[in-house]
Amino acid sequence: MGVQTSPVNNVERATKEDVKSLLDKVKCFIFDCDGVIWRGDSVISGIPETLDHLRSLGKQLYFVTNNSTKSRAGYLSKFTSLGLNISADEIYSSSYAAASYLESINFPKDKKIYVIGQEGILEELELKGFKYLGGPADADHRVELKPGFRLDQDPDVGAVVVGFDRFVNYYKIQIATLCLRENPGCLFIATNLDAVTHLTDAQEWAGAGSMVGALRGSTKREPTVVGKPADFMLSDIATHAGIDRSEICMVGDRLDTDIAFGKDGGLSTILVLSGVTSEEELLSPDNKIRPDAYLDSLADVLRLSTA
Repeated sequence: MGVQTSPVNNVERATKEDVKSLLDKVKCFIFDCDGVIWRGDSVISGIPETLDHLRSLGKQLYFVTNNSTKSRAGYLSKFTSLGLNISADEIYSSSYAAASYLESINFPKDKKIYVIGQEGILEELELKGFKYLGGPADADHRVELKPGFRLDQDPDVGAVVVGFDRFVNYYKIQIATLCLRENPGCLFIATNLDAVTHLTDAQEWAGAGSMVGALRGSTKREPTVVGKPADFMLSDIATHAGIDRSEICMVGDRLDTDIAFGKDGGLSTILVLSGVTSEEELLSPDNKIRPDAYLDSLADVLRLSTA
């Protein structure tokens, strides 16, 4: 795309011609949320108008997030509160991806799912008709080690789903470990492997990858990952949208999840600098993940396409 090429790693800032060419070939846009659509609890300037413009051009829009603490319904409330006209079907959270994955493999409805995670995962599992244990209900459990003490897992648990859990504890880790090690065929599913997350604006906080990592260590097993940058989420979206991956563009603010997700999946990719990645980081010779182009903000799509 374009002609303004960085001498460092050939990443280009998108021009007016680039954006118009992109709009000609792309039928569907997939957006990360935090850092692209909003920052914290504030919508980024120009985003509502840009989304309306893309809809007026007939583009399909999907909004993806690795945050599993909310269900699609929970995220819809946030979109609505920010004045964004979005339907629940256009939202794709990793909590929904976990439930959708279990449905796609015909996970038995008579089996149970043990959850390390928060309400978003439980709500999505319930909507799919799955039985679950754990989650917030196990937040206050404590392990008091004494002679002869043991924990017993439910033998009917056929899958362990791990997402971000602000109330993770040793009890949850031990029960999940027992399920994975002792229940025959028990599945190990991770919503994502994000190392850090942004719970406050003061610092980065340990992400879901730290919870998944505890079980990787205790079981010596690798999980099936359903969130970015794994392929399942993209495959499910492409199937529902009914379009070829070459007609999809991924827009995100993170190189290691959003852009890797798009590039690994064969999509066009745009990085926006309105989130966690700076231009310096993007153009650094140490960066090996290169989007097709970059913009200061998603709102530049509207500005450049109507210029």
